[in-house]
Amino acid sequence: MRDEYDFTDSQRGAIVKSNKERITIRLDPDIIEWFRGRVRGGGNYQTLINEALREHMERQSGADLETTLRRVLREELTSASS
Repeated sequence: MRDEYDFTDSQRGAIVKSNKERITIRLDPDIIEWFRGRVRGGGNYQTLINEALREHMERQSGADLETTLRRVLREELTSASS
C-alpha cells in the first residue's frame, strides 16, 4: 500500500437513486435458496421476494380477484332481486 494516493483527476461514480429502503432481514436458508433458484436471466432474488410480499399484502387487503368478483356478484344479485 502506498502512503499517499493522488485523486486530483478522479471522478465520483454514478449515484443510483432508488425508492426502495435498505434493511437487514433474517430469512431461513431454504427460503433464500428457493427464491434464488427461481431467478431467470439477469433477475434478482430480492426482487422476487419483494413481489411475493406485495402479492401477499394485496391478498390480505382484499384486493385479490376472488374477493372483488364475489363483491360484484353479490351487489348484482342484490340489485337484480330488488
